[in-house]
Amino acid sequence: MNQRALALTAASIATLIYGVTFTIAKEVMRQHVQPFGFILLRVVGAALVFWVLGFFVKAPSIEKADYKRVAMAAFFGIAFNMLTFFKGLSYTTPINASVMMVTTPILVLIFASILLKEKLVLRKIVGVIIGLIGAIILIAYGNTLQGDATNIVLGNFLVFVNAASYAMYLVVAKKLIAKYNPIVFIKWLYLFGFLMVLPFGFSELMQVQWKTMPTSIYLKVGFVVLFTTCITYLFNLFALSKLKPTTVSVFIYLQPVVAAIYALIVGSDHLDVVKVGAALLIFLGVFLVTKRPAQTPNK
Repeated sequence: MNQRALALTAASIATLIYGVTFTIAKEVMRQHVQPFGFILLRVVGAALVFWVLGFFVKAPSIEKADYKRVAMAAFFGIAFNMLTFFKGLSYTTPINASVMMVTTPILVLIFASILLKEKLVLRKIVGVIIGLIGAIILIAYGNTLQGDATNIVLGNFLVFVNAASYAMYLVVAKKLIAKYNPIVFIKWLYLFGFLMVLPFGFSELMQVQWKTMPTSIYLKVGFVVLFTTCITYLFNLFALSKLKPTTVSVFIYLQPVVAAIYALIVGSDHLDVVKVGAALLIFLGVFLVTKRPAQTPNK
């Protein structure tokens, strides 16, 4: 398997983890951990994991001139990104949130064309549009549960803001990822992120009733910290080092599909022709954006 295939596989696995996280995180925040407190717990856990791993990595540290860019990446990729996502998710539904995230490739195309001078290839634009149409169809016909959604409009808007933040992170982090060892970069990313989310999540984290929390919630919190945060960031970093930001971001199109499949497994949704058709459109969009032209030797 070549490097591109490995990168695409890593991005796919990260997308699967993200897809089930929408429902898992929603369950945790329903009664046990408030959104900002959950974010602080997530960032602290990830920071500890990556700094411990950092002791075993022999690689150059971040150059002084790049700390400002790392802090910027931490703001868009950790602090602003996570705070708006979890707050938005607490207001809306998992499928709503997963579909709102598909706006990221469109925003990445815009940011990358402006900041990285990436050419807007027609095939990629068509893929983005087709995938977005499939996602819109999925949300229009696949969202049957509204019980936990207290403010769908505000929740969807916050998730859209999160998508824009994540899109900016993908563009800002591209050069840093190419320059530094992934563990070295990410441990500093999460340290800066921790300092940024601490003022927002401290009071909420202190309110958590740990003694009365069910074991299942502990496991779900652990899943979010270890898999959704640590594993997915490492996999996305590897994918981003081998692929263009627009290619990596388009895997977000798969999240509504994964969210719907997970809903089927837990019995909270049903499958029909419309949902299958929407899923096929999303996969077609991903194919068009990730397909490498014959004349392009890299990426």
